[in-house]
Amino acid sequence: MPETTAVAPAVLSPPTPTLRRALGRWDLTAIGVNQVIGSAVFLIPSQVAAQVGGWGPIAFLAVGAASLLVALCFAELGSRFERTGGPYLYARAAFGPFAAFEIGWMQWIARVTSQAGNANGIALALGFYWPALTGGAGRAAVIGAITLAIGWINLLGIRPSALVVNLLTTAKLLPLALFIAVGVWFVDPGALVPSGPVTVEQASAAALLLVFAFGGYDVIGVPAGEATDPRRHVPFAFVATIVAVTAVMLLAHVVAAGTLPTLAASSTPLADAGARFMGAGGALLLSLGAVVSMAGNCFGSVLTGSRMLFALAENGELPRFLTTIHPRYRTPSSAIVCMTAVVLALALSGSFVVLALASGVARLVIYTGTCAAALRLRDAPLPASPAAFRAPGGPLVPALAILVSLAILAGATGAQLLGGAVGLAAGVVLYSANASLKRW
Repeated sequence: MPETTAVAPAVLSPPTPTLRRALGRWDLTAIGVNQVIGSAVFLIPSQVAAQVGGWGPIAFLAVGAASLLVALCFAELGSRFERTGGPYLYARAAFGPFAAFEIGWMQWIARVTSQAGNANGIALALGFYWPALTGGAGRAAVIGAITLAIGWINLLGIRPSALVVNLLTTAKLLPLALFIAVGVWFVDPGALVPSGPVTVEQASAAALLLVFAFGGYDVIGVPAGEATDPRRHVPFAFVATIVAVTAVMLLAHVVAAGTLPTLAASSTPLADAGARFMGAGGALLLSLGAVVSMAGNCFGSVLTGSRMLFALAENGELPRFLTTIHPRYRTPSSAIVCMTAVVLALALSGSFVVLALASGVARLVIYTGTCAAALRLRDAPLPASPAAFRAPGGPLVPALAILVSLAILAGATGAQLLGGAVGLAAGVVLYSANASLKRW
């Protein structure tokens, strides 16, 4: 009998893990609202009043409308992509890898700076009641515990992360809703009448403050690779976020301006106004709301900032190890660990203050780049799906949004422009270094 040779069965390698699609439209909306409603909403009314006085409500409405123009551009582009990356992907399709890297890099700077700043803000806020937490080992313990806990929860999966974001978003909106619902009955209408001239410099300063306060919604499209139906849900979340945050911030400012005569001089305007018509309990509730807002902002920064690192690495613009996906939790584990480590170092050292100068300009770079991409790609063929959502007005909306962004950028201070230039230059160095490593 002829010999038979046993053939070993083929060994199948385990499938490569992928990101889990679990985010719905309201999860994405919560991510957007959470990133916009941070500590700024509790502080910005006095800063705006100091610049434009009684014209504050009009300033909030104007920047809300301008933000909607920009958000419509994000929404249209978001309806064409299903992968992780958001503005980075949009710019890559429109202008190529280098311009896209700069936009993705600046978005990451804005996220990491925001988280480091808010972690310090939480320590300072808690230090009002426990002074030992404002410095030394107490401060380091608060920052370390918050940053590591947030990183760990983000690592456990997109569904647990979304649940925490939803809870924190609800928790931060409840004190604001109470402040508005109670305070509206105590508003003095005469305090809301615009009076006195406003200079161009004052208007520009107020606009830049409000752009910072309204900033953060640009991250909604970043975790699209984990959304169940990104082409439909991402556009919805962009529009819903801007409508919601404009209403909340406008009404909070109206109540603060109408109940606190010394608004422009207050360092804690909502807490001071709340104390006038709700007593010490109201002031404490709003102070705790500010802490929850900062914690929520920190959480969302890790969620979206780590995905931006993942997207840059996935397209070869950063080292490949950042594309590692946890086999069990299906989260970008290496990117989350990297983001957490960088934030912890910046927050503890205080060096995030230098990067903060770049964050305001970074947002305007992202907005301008995305609006330009919307204009360029509106009718161009793409290696992606056709738009499931079209902004009304044809090219008018992105053109107006670009003009608004450039006008606000012109009002930035010299220090802010320098910070932005340094951030962009650092991006050039990093992009070039990675390109050189790839050629080796």
